[in-house]
Amino acid sequence: MNDTYNDTKLKVFSLNSNLPLAEEIAHHIGIDLGKSSVKTFSDGEIQINIEESIRGCDVFVIQSTYDPVEDHMMELLIMIDALKRASAASINVVIPYYGYARQDRKSRAREPITAKLIADLIQKAGADRIISIDLHAPQAQGFFDIPVDPITAVPIIGSYLYAKQLENVVVVAPDHSSVSRARHLAEQLKAPIAIVDRRGPRDSASTINIVGDVENKTAIIIDDIIDTGRRITTSAEALRKHGANLVYACTTHPVLSGIAVNKIAESDIKELIVTNTIPLSEEKQIDKITQLTVAPVAAEAIIRLYEHQSVSSLYN
Repeated sequence: MNDTYNDTKLKVFSLNSNLPLAEEIAHHIGIDLGKSSVKTFSDGEIQINIEESIRGCDVFVIQSTYDPVEDHMMELLIMIDALKRASAASINVVIPYYGYARQDRKSRAREPITAKLIADLIQKAGADRIISIDLHAPQAQGFFDIPVDPITAVPIIGSYLYAKQLENVVVVAPDHSSVSRARHLAEQLKAPIAIVDRRGPRDSASTINIVGDVENKTAIIIDDIIDTGRRITTSAEALRKHGANLVYACTTHPVLSGIAVNKIAESDIKELIVTNTIPLSEEKQIDKITQLTVAPVAAEAIIRLYEHQSVSSLYN
């Protein structure tokens, strides 16, 4: 974006969860990453040292909270405390993937709302603002009493798919809660939408009905998170059974735990498009998976926030 960003009061730091993304964001802004170190003692305790002055600076710290979630979360909380005690003017937490976001309500008796607990911890540590990408539940913004700036990777995914010039496209929501996300992508691709209607066991394609016309179409399933891969692969199987010619899938957050990558490799999915909110380990980098970067949009959001400009107009 900028060859060199000259305002020295803007600082970007990274912890251990996603250093390549943080470096790419800093490069797009036109600054070097802030100097800090993260050490782990033999008993597992984490020590963080900020190795430059940040007094009076507006600091953005980048940390996704995926597996190991507790380690990444503790790094973040300790870093926020360190920045606060080092007299940062503002502490802005960029969480590309917000762990525990799926635990956003009580669905059974005596169940915690862990997403709210995490929000409380981040605030108590001293954060002034949160920036996150495609929160699992947008209403989770209400768990914070500080500003939350949600940004989305859907336009990045949409641009990639648009450039492929796919024919006869239908965008598919893998469940009813994903309709809004599917409609967002469908508007970009100028395509209709369909919905996967699930009844009975979640892992059985035989209990799935498709609401909408997918016969002889190129179906694109969009979800915010792919974890075990069960929902996306059974959806792809059902779409093929209902007459779809090709099935693509896309997601912002490639958690891909357990044998998810094997499931996707053996599925009816032609290509899975993901972003780098979570880095892909070497064993997950298979030919069927394409990873796009969110660095340009995250960098632009940071610049706009620092310069007190509108973030909502980012995609105009």
